Amino acid sequence: MNDLLAMMARHGYSLVFGLVLAEALGFPLPAALALVGAGAAAASGTMHPAVLFGGALLALLTGDVLLYVLGSFMGWNLLGMLCWLSINPETCILRSAESFYKRGKATLLFSKFIPGVNTMAAPLAGSMKMPLLQFLRFDLVGASLYAGAYLALGYVFRDFLKMIMRGFSAASHVMEILLLLIFLGYTTYRLVLYSRQRVYGVVPRVQVQELAKKLASEEKGNILLVDVRSHGYYDSGASRIQGSLRIEPNNLNEEIKLLPKDKLIYLYCT
Repeated sequence: MNDLLAMMARHGYSLVFGLVLAEALGFPLPAALALVGAGAAAASGTMHPAVLFGGALLALLTGDVLLYVLGSFMGWNLLGMLCWLSINPETCILRSAESFYKRGKATLLFSKFIPGVNTMAAPLAGSMKMPLLQFLRFDLVGASLYAGAYLALGYVFRDFLKMIMRGFSAASHVMEILLLLIFLGYTTYRLVLYSRQRVYGVVPRVQVQELAKKLASEEKGNILLVDVRSHGYYDSGASRIQGSLRIEPNNLNEEIKLLPKDKLIYLYCT
């Protein structure tokens, strides 16, 4: 604990700012743990709580605004990049979009506490053309709750953290082996899931011109077009290809049972 406090005293503000900014931009770094440690340092008098809170808030808003702007220009491509570590990027995007669609602006108030959604909320808001000032108001409240909660946690439970750190120090070799085993187990688990999901890496596609020719030919009666645009990119007044069927992508497993088995089915989305 003394080493942690000493490190916080030397590099605390820049360390917390950098970790929080990196997490806000989508990097898998332990910003929450850094905030808890910073809260403990503030409780010991090593760091100033107001400066810590202001720095964390600035980092969160900087990262979120950047992703918001990029999301407004790059849309689905950016969401796919942020989800690339997922076993199934489409599932990652759809779940985040569904949460944002159901709860709307309120998603920004708690999204930072939910892994996966925390990184996706800002670019989703941008891609769905949420007004910037409205985004900033809700994101400011959400960022304040996130930074304040973890700083307060470290501040209140400083003595408990000190006891835990002493335990880690006393059993350092055991902890190193345990952490290594956890890392190897997690890596193996991800590799197994990845091998099972490789089938989704290659999705048959058709060019627009080719499909248009088929629809203009005698094959038209044998073709079914299905609109599977995600929440936020489709509403009741949205235009779609004439004759196509609308299906909610999150209900695809159920809806697919109702589709005809004797037709060629083409899906299209955003």
